[in-house]
Amino acid sequence: MLLFFTLGLLIHFVFFASIFDIYFTSPLVHGMTPQFTPLPPPARRLVLFVADGLRADTLYELDENGTSRAPFIRNIIMHEGSWGVSHTRVPTESRPGHVALIAGFYEDVSAVAKGWKENPVEFDSLFNESKYTWSWGSPDILPMFAKGASGDHVYTYSYDAKREDFGAQDATKLDTWVFDNVKDFFHHARNNQSLFSKISEEKIVFFLHLLGIDTNGHAHRPSSRDYKDNIKKVDDGVKEIVSMFNHFYGNDGKTTFIFTSDHGMTDWGSHGAGHPSETLTPLVTWGAGINYPQRVSAQQFDDSFLKEWRLENWKRLDVNQADIAPLMTSLIGVPFPLNSVGILPVDYLNNTDLFKAESMFTNAVQILEQFKVKMTQKKEVTLPFLFTPFKFQVIQDLVTSLLTYPLSHFVGYLLVFTLGIEVLVLSFFYRHMLTAGLTAFAVWPFLTRLWTRAKVTSLSWAFFSVLLAVFPLMPVVGRKPDISLVMGAGLLVLLLSLCVVTSLMKRKDSFRKEELLVHLLQVLSTVLSMYVVYSTQSSLLRKQGLPLMNQIISWATLASSLVVPLLSSLAVFQRLFSILLSLMSTYLLLSTGYEAVFPLVLSCLMFVWINIEQETLQQSGVCCKQKLTSIQFSYNTDITQFRQLYLDDIRRAFFLVFFLVTAFFGTGNIASINSFDLASVYCFLTVFSPFMMGALMMWKILIPFVLVMCAFEAVQLTTQLSSKSLFLIVLVISDIMALHFFFLVKDYGSWLDIGTSISHYVIVMSMTIFLVFLNGLAQLLTTKKLRLCGKPKSHFM
Repeated sequence: MLLFFTLGLLIHFVFFASIFDIYFTSPLVHGMTPQFTPLPPPARRLVLFVADGLRADTLYELDENGTSRAPFIRNIIMHEGSWGVSHTRVPTESRPGHVALIAGFYEDVSAVAKGWKENPVEFDSLFNESKYTWSWGSPDILPMFAKGASGDHVYTYSYDAKREDFGAQDATKLDTWVFDNVKDFFHHARNNQSLFSKISEEKIVFFLHLLGIDTNGHAHRPSSRDYKDNIKKVDDGVKEIVSMFNHFYGNDGKTTFIFTSDHGMTDWGSHGAGHPSETLTPLVTWGAGINYPQRVSAQQFDDSFLKEWRLENWKRLDVNQADIAPLMTSLIGVPFPLNSVGILPVDYLNNTDLFKAESMFTNAVQILEQFKVKMTQKKEVTLPFLFTPFKFQVIQDLVTSLLTYPLSHFVGYLLVFTLGIEVLVLSFFYRHMLTAGLTAFAVWPFLTRLWTRAKVTSLSWAFFSVLLAVFPLMPVVGRKPDISLVMGAGLLVLLLSLCVVTSLMKRKDSFRKEELLVHLLQVLSTVLSMYVVYSTQSSLLRKQGLPLMNQIISWATLASSLVVPLLSSLAVFQRLFSILLSLMSTYLLLSTGYEAVFPLVLSCLMFVWINIEQETLQQSGVCCKQKLTSIQFSYNTDITQFRQLYLDDIRRAFFLVFFLVTAFFGTGNIASINSFDLASVYCFLTVFSPFMMGALMMWKILIPFVLVMCAFEAVQLTTQLSSKSLFLIVLVISDIMALHFFFLVKDYGSWLDIGTSISHYVIVMSMTIFLVFLNGLAQLLTTKKLRLCGKPKSHFM
């Protein structure tokens, strides 16, 4: 049995790793010949402004008084340059956005392994091809373009990362720092002959990365006064820098200015997915080689933005974000970035037809060079008779059709089971399918003999199933924060704790005082969590940052949440309730709204599930019913107590999978990064730290999983069921789902479509592997016992 289980686990590891080998390796190739336009370029220098996190609509629209938030930029649109919308791709994050802007390709998913801060592979960029590049801004963005540059010609000037504090009083200082340092740089250049000669060269780039708008958006949301005022500050700063450049270079007309953004931001202050508020960013260009404004009577766009922005009479020129890189290289006459896939937007160019034609031809040859190198590499590692381009789709279609035919036979025999699997599959795309499944669960006891045997348990099951079914119908976490709901969830936990403490005080056994002390510690932890959530929000609203004491309490609560339950009794009910109290304290600290109630409702349903499974097993005559207060967790369970599998155990395994999926998607969708709000971690830290913030968010996601698995440990114990047998059934269910998602994997379309299809397959394939480790954590929490005094009882794994 152990050998079979190990072999199955190994096979799933291989299947899991195969997806990463296929999809999570860099598609970039090297060895291409640089391509550049032989004609003289219109500009000697280029200035790139990137306002991080700036939405197109917030920049272009007029405020409530009918005036522009960025009057200088709007004046450029109407009188000096060309404008449009730059369409970004998912993930709408800072690194991928800047890579698309400056290197001309969309960052491959392999970069996520290094947090999008270091280069997983070296790539060419506009900065590398330039004669010199000077850049100012965030230490998270600038180094990656300097690290991959050949020679020593890309210079970076960054502030301390600690400045990127979402709880800071004034995030506009991040942009002010950039503007001030650029002005100081040019002032210094007047007295430094070596530097002066460098900035007087041609084919040079100046890059200003402005992070204040993004930081204010995360902290206060794009609808806030802080976010909108920051746009005005950036507009004023850009105006000063443009004036300084024109004065420094004697208005020689050889400077090109480009103003854009790496990504937008949702109304709730996050980014990462494909909502238009995240993917529509501004692009305004002017100066040498750029077309002047073009007045038009009508424009054909599907959206209604032009009228809202009152720019319907100025020609709007939309581009894909990667198209900006070839535009910039064409303007200053450097080779196109070798890995660029951008298409030159010639409508932005103010030059001869010959120059445009030569630039388009160079662009096409540069992209063709990548294809030739990629094809050569593919031939070298592929057997000759297998190298048949564009014909593999036929084989895939044949297998799919046959499978649709190795499935038509199963539908007839396992209609109900298949329907349940389909509900699980559809829930990955439509969260409300979980509502349909939970509603069906609520009806289940009334269709069996459970209703006649246990009316109270059946009604409780139906009530909590329907209550849990409400959550998938609600907006994803983070869109409508409401701290009052977090406080309400805390009060419910305290009310339940009071009931447990009252019952403990009535007991007279020798462990009563110890148990009472443990629960009082957990009640205190819940109260402190509620206080920290409320005071932290108040402090951030006053722009006073995260109080140090709140931070200490939060981390202490998190650290103790996995230890305190081990001090409680091994009785099933008391241990599970202790685990709930400890994990809820941490979950409250990580909550911003209604999701704080979710683990509580889920746990209530889990308690009822344990009772109802006892009833179903008793009615079949398999075992006698025991009180949950008399059953204790023990790792050294007598194997002779285990029974054989019954047909109803398939239903139990399906319930486990369904509850795990509900825990996964009940309050959001992990396939969409922007389901999570950075405000969730503000009780722990506000200084930007992607890995730490990501780890805290992942623990928030895991808490409902742990609650479900701990409850399932009790189900296995009370129904005398071997966990190994159950895992075999869960393995079959997850593999059927994985097979379904395998044929839904896409290698075409948008990155959002491709990434979503891959993530679904990986999630389901890793479910079995994930359950093994989660089961180990659940066993640790339920079977290990520590004592406040004396020797610990031996229940180690």
